Amino acid sequence: MNDDLTNDRPLDDDLATPREYGGSSGGFGSVEGMAKVMRREMPSPGVAETLMRQNKAEGYMCASCAWGKPKHPHTFEFCENGAKATIWDLTRDRCTPDFFAQHTVTELREWADFDLEMVGRLTAPLRYDAPTDKYVECSWDEAFTGIAKELNALDPKSVIFYASGKASLESSYLYALTARFYGNNNLPDSSNMCHETTSVGLKNVIGSPVGTCTLEDFDHCDAIFYFGQNPGTNSPRFLHPLQDAVRRGCKIITFNPVREIGLVRFIDPQSPVQMLTQQPTQLSHMYLQVRPGGDIAAIMGLCKHVVAVDDARTAAGDPSVLDHGFIDQHTHGFDAFIAQARATGWDEIERHSGLKRADLEAAADVYVAAERVIGVYGMGLTQHVHGTQSIGMLVNLMLMRGNIGRQGAGMSPVRGHSNVQGQRTVGISEKPELVPLDKLATMFDFEPPRDTGHTTVDACEGIRDGSVKGFISLGGNFVRAIPDREIMEKAWQHQQLTVYIATKLNRSHLIHGRVSYVLPCLARPEEDVQASGPQTVTIEDSFSHIYGSVGRRTPASDTLLSELAIVAGIAQATLPANPKWRWDEWTADYGLVRDLIAETYPEEFHDFNARMFEAGGFYRGNAAHDRIWKTDSGKAEFTHPTTMTALGIGDAPGRFHLITMRSNDQFNTTIYGFDDRLRGLSGSRLILLMNPRDMQREGLKEGDIVTLAGDADDDTRRAVEGLKITPYDLPDGCVGGYYPEMNPLVPLWYHDEASKTPASKGVPVRIDR
Repeated sequence: MNDDLTNDRPLDDDLATPREYGGSSGGFGSVEGMAKVMRREMPSPGVAETLMRQNKAEGYMCASCAWGKPKHPHTFEFCENGAKATIWDLTRDRCTPDFFAQHTVTELREWADFDLEMVGRLTAPLRYDAPTDKYVECSWDEAFTGIAKELNALDPKSVIFYASGKASLESSYLYALTARFYGNNNLPDSSNMCHETTSVGLKNVIGSPVGTCTLEDFDHCDAIFYFGQNPGTNSPRFLHPLQDAVRRGCKIITFNPVREIGLVRFIDPQSPVQMLTQQPTQLSHMYLQVRPGGDIAAIMGLCKHVVAVDDARTAAGDPSVLDHGFIDQHTHGFDAFIAQARATGWDEIERHSGLKRADLEAAADVYVAAERVIGVYGMGLTQHVHGTQSIGMLVNLMLMRGNIGRQGAGMSPVRGHSNVQGQRTVGISEKPELVPLDKLATMFDFEPPRDTGHTTVDACEGIRDGSVKGFISLGGNFVRAIPDREIMEKAWQHQQLTVYIATKLNRSHLIHGRVSYVLPCLARPEEDVQASGPQTVTIEDSFSHIYGSVGRRTPASDTLLSELAIVAGIAQATLPANPKWRWDEWTADYGLVRDLIAETYPEEFHDFNARMFEAGGFYRGNAAHDRIWKTDSGKAEFTHPTTMTALGIGDAPGRFHLITMRSNDQFNTTIYGFDDRLRGLSGSRLILLMNPRDMQREGLKEGDIVTLAGDADDDTRRAVEGLKITPYDLPDGCVGGYYPEMNPLVPLWYHDEASKTPASKGVPVRIDR
């Protein structure tokens, strides 16, 4: 936002001091963060043994983020957030039927999210009883029979099968089968709300819906261009390879509106020297605070300077900067893109990116000097109306010098939930063209639905207009995570059926249909014993590697079933008998499900059972990693952006652009506490981060309480009240607030044009007093 878009009030020198964290990511702060949750939860015996096995071969795979698991793990191969997730699962607290006997659902809706989860692990299946407005205990048979009765009375096209991104490959495969046996492809998952832009954008331009890098590539890169992701909070184990890369001379160039300490300074908690000396590793060589949505312009600036350097070298008779051999053999659309880069003016680039030409040229010089470059990005790039174009621009930059499909180079999106990528791999997709339906038809003797199913946005629109009448949730906290939350909560309760498979109570369970069940499941660290003995589950990381995970802890309740057993129980009660649908056998032995996955996807999952415990996981492969481009042209595509900003709604007088953020004490919608240590913040989550210059222009001071109102181009009133103004180092015209508290401000229709991913990193808002 330019100064003249707010008001003409001159700025003086009496600006508020931005909050900041004076320490480093990692270090004793990380240790204390884990210890605080440990003291509060008093987890069950054996938590230490679980942590020591975490992310190691034949161990327990973390249920938090999807970062890779190295072949040669550290002694403590877990991070602060991963440890919190494990401790959270293994708490001694229990949410029993007696708790629900004491509280109505209406009463519980007034509780904070943190307080709901703090009640502890769910212990028994529950059915909503409308006359008393309470959840009451029921048997598993009663639950499965009741769910089946409702499903069989509904049109299959009116039911959603949602998955949170945490369920195992085995559970996910059977869940997708269940939806298709039932009659729909309505299989959205949490990827729809974060990285679906990657699945669409990358597939369009390089033929792969996932990143092309492996973990080992970070051992060989010379530069990392890093966009819109915060490893200190969202994937702390990433800090180790970043630190190693910097120490051997790799340069990290960071583009992010928020100056995140996780990309500035890091102290390795596993290094006695660093812990004793408290001397951090400085991570980012350059840190450029790009405007929200300004990445397209920033990357165009990089590309423009690379072209200028190449022109100068060519004119001088020096070797070309561009990899023309790669471009000629492997790409399409190069000439048109280069013409656009030459024609785009620096004034436009600077205006939309919020960055200076000199800084972008200096960053581009790092790219030119580096032989191998990795492009890393997160939701800061994907959650925009033109997020797909942002990804296309980053691919353009990488293609110019052949930085895709070779060691130490490539595209590396950082995924969130531990198996969100894997769920898509084994069939959880609303897009029938991504699933081998003909093979499934032969394997299971049925005719799969061929129509396109519902995305998250489609599901929400269907709930609002009444066409969606049933919702089954395999994990997650969907109602809390979606845009237009307050509007959606009102519409949600008109559904006929809601089913929630979960480990702990959350707000979604309290926003229920006319008939509703909460079905408690095992957590991943817990021992899963079926008829054939203890079971293994598997997950896929961000680098397309597959790992086996074995839980050993005693389950929180004897009544719990595994996610797979619950999915099979619902399916068996609902669907007609078919000799090829062997629910009891599949529940008894998960190895049989892995055999089905291998039969369905033989190229990627051959010998699945034999390979699942390989150190570092087994690689399922990636065609683009091998420079095989599964695009329409058979080549990697240079794209031509139609805009220099990823924002769907531009600047206007008094308008700000909100970016939603997660705290250091949080993973997705799970709130572990109220300390956002790495930003120097603590206490209430109802805060509004604001540039001190913008505060002064708006006549605001630190501690003022304001309402943040939506400023989208529609007639709907959206607002979040009671926000405390907090000075923070942000670009002009940008404000920040916590997810999911800010979700009521995100219009459901405000999403990426190609993928329908909600545009939560550039929401148009105004400040009301």
